[in-house]
Amino acid sequence: MNAQDMESRIVRYGDLQPCKTAFIDAHTPGSDQKENFTIIGGGVSESPDQHVHISIPHGFNIGAAGQPPKCRNSLHDHRTAEAFFVLSGRWRFFWGRWGDAGEVVMEPGDIFNIPTGVFRGFENIGNDYGMIMAILGGDDAGGGVMWAPQVIEDAADHGLVLGEDGKLYDTKKQQRLPEGVAPMPLMSDEELAKRPEPTTADVLPNHVARYWDMVALADKKPVSVISETGLLRDKPGFEVDFMTRASASDTKTSHKHPTVLMPVTGHWRVEWDGGTATLAPGDTMSVPENLAHSAVPSMTGDAALYRIVATDDPAGLTWKG
Repeated sequence: MNAQDMESRIVRYGDLQPCKTAFIDAHTPGSDQKENFTIIGGGVSESPDQHVHISIPHGFNIGAAGQPPKCRNSLHDHRTAEAFFVLSGRWRFFWGRWGDAGEVVMEPGDIFNIPTGVFRGFENIGNDYGMIMAILGGDDAGGGVMWAPQVIEDAADHGLVLGEDGKLYDTKKQQRLPEGVAPMPLMSDEELAKRPEPTTADVLPNHVARYWDMVALADKKPVSVISETGLLRDKPGFEVDFMTRASASDTKTSHKHPTVLMPVTGHWRVEWDGGTATLAPGDTMSVPENLAHSAVPSMTGDAALYRIVATDDPAGLTWKG
């Protein structure tokens, strides 16, 4: 594959196209300044305005959320794994029926593999615009988003109605639900009662990995972060590795599924038979299946990169093994 063809599989941070109307809380005060990005895969946006950068199926989706200080993403859940790593800013993740069961503060490079079945939300608690990058299991992104009931009710008060077809209708623009399409039903009390309410102590050990801890571990070889034997033990249909300058190698390797490379710090030179490319923090590169490639830092200083590869495990609920 030549460099020009490969460039079409690279999404540069500066070229990301945001959507400010992606989800039901787009008009809700406190959440109305969010920018959502769909980088690889169809994503879970509820808006036709969402731009998809790379639509090639990978077995998982890659997205991002950009938010100014004090902006919040409302409580929701997915049917497959959702993992975030912080690219920039300082973020508070919270979870539970009302968002008060537990919380964790995340900083650049930290990663959170959020357990399924639990409503989760997040907010930028830093002083500047921040960005978090997301991995969502499955090509169909788990069938969409499940919102906490109060999120749907609050959105209706501000003009947005979610149909059972998964699409948003803005009553402020005189939009109405089409004939035969009912509003998205709220979860019943019985369904809500079945949802766990894990504490912070329950969640932290097997769901959060810190950047500097991973840097220390990646002194000779990449660290397996999310996998059956990783720091965060799970089988979500993809695996996540973390590598640094100390663990990077110019030996070319390939995978039977597409590989996604996402730098956190530093600049990385990716080489393959046919070309080279340099990635910066916030860039996302999709390497085709079975294409041998290598990735090494191209400049001095801190350098760390996440690598995501699909597995043959089905996307689904958090693994209990």
